[in-house]
Amino acid sequence: MPNALVWFRNDLRLDDHPALRTALEEGYTPICVYVHAPDEEGDWAPGAASDAWRHRSLHALDADLRARGSRLRCFVGPSRATLLSLAASCSAGAVFWNRRYEPAVERRDTAIKQALRGAGLRADSHNGALLAEPWEVSTQQDGPYRVFTPFWKTLRGQLAPPATWDAPRALPDVDDGPAGVLVDALRLSPALGWDARFWERFTPGEEGAREALEVFVDGALRGYDLDRDRPDRTGTSRLSPHLHFGEIAPWRVRAAIEAARTPALDADADTYVRELGWREFAHHLLHHFPKTTHENLNPRFERFPWVRPDAAAMAAFEQGRTGVPIVDAGLRELWHTGWMHNRVRMIVGSWLCKHMRVHWSSGARWFWDTLVDADLGNNTLGWQWIAGTGADAAPYFRIFNPVTQARRFDPEAAYITRWIPEMEALPVAARFAPWEDAATLRRRAPGYPQAPIVDLAAGRDAALAAYQASK
Repeated sequence: MPNALVWFRNDLRLDDHPALRTALEEGYTPICVYVHAPDEEGDWAPGAASDAWRHRSLHALDADLRARGSRLRCFVGPSRATLLSLAASCSAGAVFWNRRYEPAVERRDTAIKQALRGAGLRADSHNGALLAEPWEVSTQQDGPYRVFTPFWKTLRGQLAPPATWDAPRALPDVDDGPAGVLVDALRLSPALGWDARFWERFTPGEEGAREALEVFVDGALRGYDLDRDRPDRTGTSRLSPHLHFGEIAPWRVRAAIEAARTPALDADADTYVRELGWREFAHHLLHHFPKTTHENLNPRFERFPWVRPDAAAMAAFEQGRTGVPIVDAGLRELWHTGWMHNRVRMIVGSWLCKHMRVHWSSGARWFWDTLVDADLGNNTLGWQWIAGTGADAAPYFRIFNPVTQARRFDPEAAYITRWIPEMEALPVAARFAPWEDAATLRRRAPGYPQAPIVDLAAGRDAALAAYQASK
């Protein structure tokens, strides 16, 4: 059997792996490789939290391959030269991989495909990440969508995801060519172990993804339509990092949701599948509007008077010391777990972009470095949506009141108290806006900020005035 390289990237699984499946079905012996080349991802090389996740996920993938008789060979880039050299030393006649959609990676992969074919190799890429690729969904004018609802209506109407595919229990190994380096040699794991609490919540790897899906379907799916906005409850799937790293295919997730659907679960299932649709929309926008990773999609916001970030204010934001408990709880959850509840992400983003009036890109950069599910499409869409500058965005004048949001979605202040233990000393009713009872705050929680870094009313008024001035 001829050899073929199967190039793993953000598809760290064996089931539902189109590149691996193609190699096997077309008679190749797969040689599984990973090439570490973060500098080739332009301005968006993976952040520290992503590296910590990838370290564990690569170990899990290697273990899964070894259990089948194969192994993962890891190398340090550059990718093109490494793949060409490997193909020659392993007598490989083909290279297969699954596509990614980040602008810098798309450009790089196109050049690599041309180089491989120019060297006489077969070079094929596949869809291993999405229900439909960005160019497969278009408006009646054959253009990209900018609004989610018609995008989802079109996508939902033409959805025909592939059937799930289980990898064989045994895979061949090949002795030809270099063995590569150990995963640990890539130096992805934080030296000081600051990520230790991440793994109390998450288990990177395909097995961890399967378990997370099973737990969600058996539990939080029931009531998802309402509970997904409650940070005080386990009401979400927490599958986002597993999807980002490709440890599970979105069509396998969708199949599990549909298999669990009953009349009583219709609303919950529909809402969750629609959330998968937002993930598709994010990649659709990223592909068609690649500059939105750093530029406002709506050009009128180029005239908006954003505030230059103040170092002290940004440090307070990043450390979860803004003086607004729901905002600080979210930022502390992010630091300790590498994840933040989606409703809280919106509240935190609104606080930064509206009350602090800091350009969304500053928040996007912080999330990029600290989130284990830091996906460029989702991160860009989310921040531009919050800021009012992007596709189908919330209007800028929609300014979340963090106190009202906390009282509505964390009514017993359980989420706030979990991440800000200083609040335990205060009556529950005082934990949403503790500055309103300054004497009690000063007496019982002297270590917590005694007032918000931005007055809520003044910040809101200033944001609306800036918006009006820019129109």
